[in-house]
Amino acid sequence: MTNNRTDLALETAEKLGGKEKISAKDGVHITEQMREGYEVTALDITNDAGAQRMEKPMGRYVTIDLQPYFRRQSGFFSRGARCLAEELTALLPSVGQDTPTMVVGLGNRAMTADAVGAMALENLLVTRHMVTALPLQFHTFTPVSALATGVIGCTGLETLELVQGVAAQVKPAAVIVIDALAARERKRLCATVQLSDTGLIPGSGVGNHRAAINKDTLGVPVIAVGLPTVISTTDLGDKSGEELFLTTRDIDQRVRELSRLIGYGITLALQPALTLEDVTGLLG
Repeated sequence: MTNNRTDLALETAEKLGGKEKISAKDGVHITEQMREGYEVTALDITNDAGAQRMEKPMGRYVTIDLQPYFRRQSGFFSRGARCLAEELTALLPSVGQDTPTMVVGLGNRAMTADAVGAMALENLLVTRHMVTALPLQFHTFTPVSALATGVIGCTGLETLELVQGVAAQVKPAAVIVIDALAARERKRLCATVQLSDTGLIPGSGVGNHRAAINKDTLGVPVIAVGLPTVISTTDLGDKSGEELFLTTRDIDQRVRELSRLIGYGITLALQPALTLEDVTGLLG
């Protein structure tokens, strides 16, 4: 048991020794590449042994290192959005008019470190109503709907209950869920995006486990997009016994910027005929 306070599969693998200690024969396969100037690490858990060792469901976990974004390298936003879109496209079953997709933003909009999901939806091109009203004009668009769930303390409803209820009406071919995550390494706070095809368990990184949102509970593929925004004090050597969660002092700016990046990346993945400039124009 790793007993990690992290939602990031890459951090779990690193704690187990990384590529030097784990490999495909252990049910965990790690590959690295550069895409659009961003370092991308893909981790595939291929069998039950690997899932047990990693303490995560079998599937694919993709980590995008956002350091080039904050170094403001040439075309940092456009290249970052395209990188995210290309990796997300590989996880989606398909896109197009016949594959409606529901995008769900989890978390508390009033708490910045937990507002990633809701803020990303503000930068998402929602098209379901347009495709329904004007099918000839928008026949090349993927029908996209959006849901901001809030938190159980405000709604009295489990996130899964809300998502299941809306999905029953919308009948999406796939669901994308966006959430804030917990990291173990401070260098990854607001500096990494994780994509996975395994869905997610809201609140798991901070010990507040809710019902899982995945293919088993929704009946369609569920792709998770997560941004780590907090780190536990226990991972920083605090032995006081009282666990606290810390974030960066520029959390407002980082969440605002990266939520926009995530919203654009998802839009480009779902609407491959559009350019970044098209998305900006349509959102404006």
